[in-house]
Order: sequence, then structure tokens, then C-alpha cells
Amino acid sequence: MIKWTLLGGWLVAGAGLAQGQIDLRANEQPLPVTRDEQAIAKIPTNYAFVEPGTLTVAISALNSPPLALLASDNRTRIGSDPDIARLLAASLGLKLKLVPTAWEDWPLGISSGRYDVALVNIAVTEQRKEKFDFATYRVDSLAFSVKSDSPITAVNGPADLAGKRVIVGSGTNQERILLGWNAINEQAGRKPALPIYLTDDASGNLYIQSGRADVFFGPQSVSAYKAALTGKTKVVGLGPKKAFVATTTKKGNGLVYALQTALNGGIARGEVQRILARWGEDGEGVGQSEVNPPGITY
Repeated sequence: MIKWTLLGGWLVAGAGLAQGQIDLRANEQPLPVTRDEQAIAKIPTNYAFVEPGTLTVAISALNSPPLALLASDNRTRIGSDPDIARLLAASLGLKLKLVPTAWEDWPLGISSGRYDVALVNIAVTEQRKEKFDFATYRVDSLAFSVKSDSPITAVNGPADLAGKRVIVGSGTNQERILLGWNAINEQAGRKPALPIYLTDDASGNLYIQSGRADVFFGPQSVSAYKAALTGKTKVVGLGPKKAFVATTTKKGNGLVYALQTALNGGIARGEVQRILARWGEDGEGVGQSEVNPPGITY
């Protein structure tokens, strides 16, 4: 498990953690989960699962540890999101089917009924609440990371990214923040940052290490985990906002309340905390799952 340190107000991976000390093999073993009759009772009587008796969950198709990655067999999906999906299915007395999904595809997949639930590190926003229901399980920060020998030592605001080449995901909260900072830089007479849109982790690593990009702006847990695992990158700042990360379902179908009850049962039994702890996300848990809390705004 990654040990975290509070450094200058940031929760970051321990700087002394050497490569190879993260035991991914141990994390391939599923944690015990519990059937929860209270959660089962919350499943709407008229809800039709994508596959009868099965919870079909969209997870990230990208290799983005600690959220989602391939196990040593290069086939099995592991990570904190698959572990949460496993807890939800077991709590609801269902089998689990994980469907690797591109970030761009989960909204249509949920809306069209291809998945029961999406677990793709989805933050609650007011705009998304218009089409989807959310049950929270984490609080997420965004982080700026750079090559370990980069001259960039801190990113605290728009001026620090002026003229920099910044990797972001299309349609993400970090993209909206970056574009907002670009507007501030332009108003101040500074060069805007150049967004670089990439869809896979391998390309992002290559761009950073080869000098084709200066900064990666993405989930803090991913950035800190990567820095601890390889030592080739470092976290130099956090984004200006935090957001609730939540299970995501189609608006109004009622399944969200069964998921909320399953998560709260898992929190009460310590199962959710054990999942987050073994993936280095101890500081990101919630005390209680909420349905459709206030979303992050800009």
C-alpha cells in the first residue's frame, strides 16, 4: 500500500517510496465483500438489469492505476473502481460484469441502457445531474505532474501554466479548469497553455518523458501513484477544486438508492475503507454516501 504524506497542504505519495515497493500481486486478490439484504430491498421492482442477475459496470478501458489497470495475467481488471464494483454486485446479490469503456462512451452507454452503472472516476457536476443519478464514494482532487527532472517545481495558478503544453482529457473537469485559466492568462497578456488531448496513459507517459508535453493534469490519485511506482514523474500542485466521485446511473430509474445503501453498508463494515486503503486512496473516502449532492461548479 502507498503511504501518503501531508506536504504543504497536499496529500502526496511518500517521496521515499522506491520503485517495486508497491505490491500489485497482493492487490490482485479480491477483498471479502458482503451480501446486504437492506441494499437488495432497495432495488426497484420494475428495474430491468442489462443482464438478469448481473450488475453490468462500465470501468475505464485505460491503464490508469490505481483506479483501473490490468493484472499480471494481462486480462483481469483490477484497481479501486473494479473493487468498488465487486462490492456493489456482491451487496446486491448479483454477479458482476465489467465492461472496459472509453471516457467518451460512458454517457451514451448509461443513457442507452448498455450498462447499469458507470465507475470511470466520474465527478458529480450540476450539468451531469440533469441526465444521471449519483451515489458518492470518494472525494477526488486533481493534480499537476511533470517529469521528475523538470524545471517546473510548482503549479499554483494560471500564470504557472502560461505557454506550457498540458495534457488533459477531452470533456473532463480538468479541461474546463485549464480553459478557464487560459482565459485568465490571455486577459493578463500572458500566453495561454496549449491543451494536448490524449486518450491513453502510454501516450501521456511518452509525451512527458520525451519532452513533447510539459505537464499532465489529471486525477491526483493517478498522478501520485504513478510517481511512486516509477519515480519518473513528480506531483507539483493540486487543482483548485475538489469533487465528489460517484457511481453513475440513468436518471430516475431508482437504482441509485440501492447503490447508496450498498455503499453505506460497505462503509459501516469497513469494506470501502479497505478498498481505498490498499490502492493508496485512504484520504479520499466519504463518511457516508450521498445521492446527487451539490456538484462541482466553475
